[in-house]
Parts: sequence; C-alpha cells; structure tokens
Amino acid sequence: MAYEADIVRRALARLERRRDRQERRRFQLEQELYARCPRLREADAALRGTMADLALLAAGGRPVAADGPEIAAIRTRNEALQRERATLMAQLGCPPDALDGAPACPKCRDTGWVEGGMCACLKELCAREQLKDLTAAMHLTEEQDFDRLGLDVYSDRPWGGQDRSPREKMGQVVQVCEGYARQFPRYPLQNLLLSGGTGLGKTYLSGCVAREVTRRGFSVAYDAAGSIFDALSARRFSRAPEEERQAREAARRYLGCDLLILDDLGSEQDLPSARSSLYELVNSRLQAGQHTIISSNLSTQDIGSRYGAQIGSRLAGLYRELTFYGDDLRLR
Repeated sequence: MAYEADIVRRALARLERRRDRQERRRFQLEQELYARCPRLREADAALRGTMADLALLAAGGRPVAADGPEIAAIRTRNEALQRERATLMAQLGCPPDALDGAPACPKCRDTGWVEGGMCACLKELCAREQLKDLTAAMHLTEEQDFDRLGLDVYSDRPWGGQDRSPREKMGQVVQVCEGYARQFPRYPLQNLLLSGGTGLGKTYLSGCVAREVTRRGFSVAYDAAGSIFDALSARRFSRAPEEERQAREAARRYLGCDLLILDDLGSEQDLPSARSSLYELVNSRLQAGQHTIISSNLSTQDIGSRYGAQIGSRLAGLYRELTFYGDDLRLR
C-alpha cells in the first residue's frame, strides 16, 4: 500500500488536530473539576510531588534500597493520595482516570504508527483524504456506489446487431467491476480495459470502483491519460528543478499506487512521447504486480494500431476488455 506523500501529510495533520482537541477537552474538564473541588488540585500536585521525590532520591548519588524506609514512606504517601483522589473524583461523578487523557487509539496512542508501520487509525484518515481527492478529480457523487448503482438508464431493447441489450450487457460489466472492487486485490482479474463510445458510463463505473477500493483501505490514483503521460515525460526531459520535482512526485503516484485508473486513453495528442509513456506505465505496473483500469473509446485492437504492437499485445493478454455500447446517456 503506497499512499502519496501529500495524503499522508494531510492525514497526520488531522490526527494532530484530533489530539489537540482531545487535550483541550481534558484541560477544560480538569479546570472545571478543580474549580468545584480545590482539594483535587492539591491532591494532584501532591501526587506529582511524590514522583519528584522519587526522582530526587534516584539522582542523589547514594544507594537507595527499593524496600528501604525512604521509598516505603513515599509509596505510602502516594497510595494514600491516590485513594483520596479516587474518592474526590467519585464525589464529582467522574471515574478515577477521567483526567488521564487516554488516547483515542490505544494501539498507537494517537501517533499513527505502530511497530514500524501505519496504524489502522491513520490508514482510515488516509482513505478519507484520498476519497476527497478522488471526489474532486472524478466528480464523484453519492450515487456512485455499487450499493446504489442501477441499470435502468440503459435500454433493454436490442441494439446495433448485438446479441444482448445494453442493459443486459451492462449487468455483466457491472458484475465484473463490482467483484473486482469488493475483492480487491484478490479478484482473479488484475487489469481492466473499459472500452466503448462516449457517454456510456465508463468513468462513472470507474468512480464506483475507486470508492470501493478506497473504502477497503488501498491507494487509488486517477487521472486523464494526457496528464499522466505529460508527467512521465516531464520527469525525463524537464530542465526546470521545480517542474521536475512535481513531475517525479506525480510519476511516483501513478507508478506506485495499488490501483491506477487511467481515463480517456486516446484523447491525448498522438505523440511518440505518449506511446513511450504508456509502454513504461503498463510495463512497470505489470512487472510490479499492480492493478490498473484503463478507459478508452478505443478497443484493444485500436490501441495496438495507435500505440504499437507491444502495447496491444500486453493489453490483449493481460487486460480483460469490458465493452460498453448503447445510446449516449448524456443525451437522455
């Protein structure tokens, strides 16, 4: 799993704000309880004093027995203060640990990291930030969810000599895409090519997949083919340091994410750099075992004709083409 750096930064910032809010609430409660019961403030100060006394003994430079009279006296005083404090807290209607500032996530103690890896709480925040980015880039709506997806917008009448109506065909396409998303990354198919004319729901269905895969805790990157190819090309040829840095960061996102959704292949300028960038992208992600969805108005055969036999061969052998057909839904 490889969330892009900006998403992780934003998620960590949210985690820090959550810690700050929790500390403010703890401090506010503490001040309210101290105002109601001044003796509680004194007991807390005295408890801190016993810990300071222990520290002074340890730093005194002379041996102090753990079971000696000095430590025993401090321990007795500490235990008496704890009992008194528990009684005071009970009288105030609070549990003894109400002012301890327990972390929201006991596993990582609200740091976001545990045993050298990302904690589940930070992963959840990363998923939320990623969904925000995808919503902006793909114009996601609440309806773009497999639980809400309907097929009644597609015609149930024969179309263009096909043996299935657009609605029946899309039922099969949705079944594959839903399985792909809900079982990600263990679905038998690793890569999909969504092909067909404009306005048939390729990007819309890609959004449903993006939402579900994000919900499952995996990194998803989306962009139009032209933008992806520009970034890969700029990374190789840019001479401006800032432009090159941005291009390298974008390239890492496209090459390193768990699922890449490359939209509208074939709409970009037909340049040699586009062909080399597509080959690099497809080849790198296949070698890394990463998952990719490509949407295009072109079929696998058309892509081979435009981008070269190597690309066509890889897509034909290692991508499942799902064909969309019917009337442009935007004209309904």
